Amino acid sequence: MNYIGSKIKLLPFIDASINKVVDENCKVFCDLFSGTGSVSAHFKKKGFKVIANDIQYYAYVLNRQLITNHTKLKFNQLKEILPELNNMIIDKRKDYVCDYLTKIEGKEGFIYLNYSPSEKSERMYLTNDNAKKCDAVRMQIENWKTQELINEEEYFFLIASLIKSTDLRANVLSVYGAYLKHFKSRAQVDLIIKPYELILNKKSHDVHNEDANELVKKVKTDILYLDPPYNSRQYGSNYHLLETIAKYDAPEIYGKTGLREYGEQRSLYCLKEHATKSLKDLIDNAKAKYIFLSYSNEGIIPQEDIKSILESKGKYGYFETKYSRYKSDSKRTYTANHTIEYLHYCIVDGVK
Repeated sequence: MNYIGSKIKLLPFIDASINKVVDENCKVFCDLFSGTGSVSAHFKKKGFKVIANDIQYYAYVLNRQLITNHTKLKFNQLKEILPELNNMIIDKRKDYVCDYLTKIEGKEGFIYLNYSPSEKSERMYLTNDNAKKCDAVRMQIENWKTQELINEEEYFFLIASLIKSTDLRANVLSVYGAYLKHFKSRAQVDLIIKPYELILNKKSHDVHNEDANELVKKVKTDILYLDPPYNSRQYGSNYHLLETIAKYDAPEIYGKTGLREYGEQRSLYCLKEHATKSLKDLIDNAKAKYIFLSYSNEGIIPQEDIKSILESKGKYGYFETKYSRYKSDSKRTYTANHTIEYLHYCIVDGVK
């Protein structure tokens, strides 16, 4: 998925940097601002027990699938209405269910009425046909859950698959703060529900949907990884459509872009007057052997404040790398094509 602050391209840098600091006895990795889960998933694959968290519900859904799901999905209850599953090996069942959902007839639901150029809306986030398909699939998943034909793991797998597949057909430039005035070619391709990645292992993992500064008081970990927002862009407004697909709660919406209310998810890390204080509060309450903080040289919190906050907890250091700038506005003139990405770290005093 295209995502503000995605760390996919930075994973080699993050992994190599962390390996230079931590000891071999670390077993638990906690990611308090997990977003789409790329960093958490990487450390899950490395064999860590992962604790992931994000205040956005759509991100929680993605992480419930990517992190919590760690065994094969059997879809045993769904055999009642899809008998073809009886003669199918387990590995193929999730693909078959996604293909079945792709083929169902579209319905004129909340997404179609409000986020495609329908009789009620001029918004062009999705084509009419793709919006109808999104509605139909989301309704079907919820019906299956209500009828107890899918379990919790299968439920989150299917919603996550729908979100990621719909995002591929969205008529936006990475974020949902605005839609394009004409449908781009990729947005005109029919929506196909592709199965989300399933990472199998024998560990159990935890995923939360809480404020990071509150959750940090309740968790203990070996490695605490922090990737808070760097600037004033609120994720609640930039990914509101994904939130609505995840919850499918027919919210009150407003404005040209059909925003939903997101006040409870507003991050203090996006507000200059609160960001530094919020980081200090989080670090003060952290219970970890090692703390790592991803942050940009153009972030709201000054580098000297980050250094001071982490030094108060233990031995401080940092790694840095040059990174291509995220450009959300093609018409805007940027001062540089690259930013510097830092991975600040602290080896916490007195913790073994």
